[in-house]
Amino acid sequence: MSGHDTDPVPYPLALALTLVIEVPVYAVALAGARLAPWPRAAVAGVIVNLATHPLLWWLLTAYPGLFIVAEVGVWLVETALLYAWLRRDALVLALTALTANLASILAGLALTAA
Repeated sequence: MSGHDTDPVPYPLALALTLVIEVPVYAVALAGARLAPWPRAAVAGVIVNLATHPLLWWLLTAYPGLFIVAEVGVWLVETALLYAWLRRDALVLALTALTANLASILAGLALTAA
């Protein structure tokens, strides 16, 4: 997706790692809160990431100084997408999206620090 030489990992690997980390968070949290059965919750995790990850990757590789703004934007967009699809408890959806994204951020930071 990006031609920048500063990419810590290739885009397909970054997307795969994000999905590996975030989809289980979405599946467990949404199913555990009884907001969606686990298969639907897992699909929701995949869909929100496919909707936000490409733009986030591009923004952060082109403008790394926008890290916090971009990540907050992703969190809000993923929360809105979840609510539009599930029409359930907005606070739980927001906390779930926040948890999934924080887990992904921490894993990405650990990967780039290694």
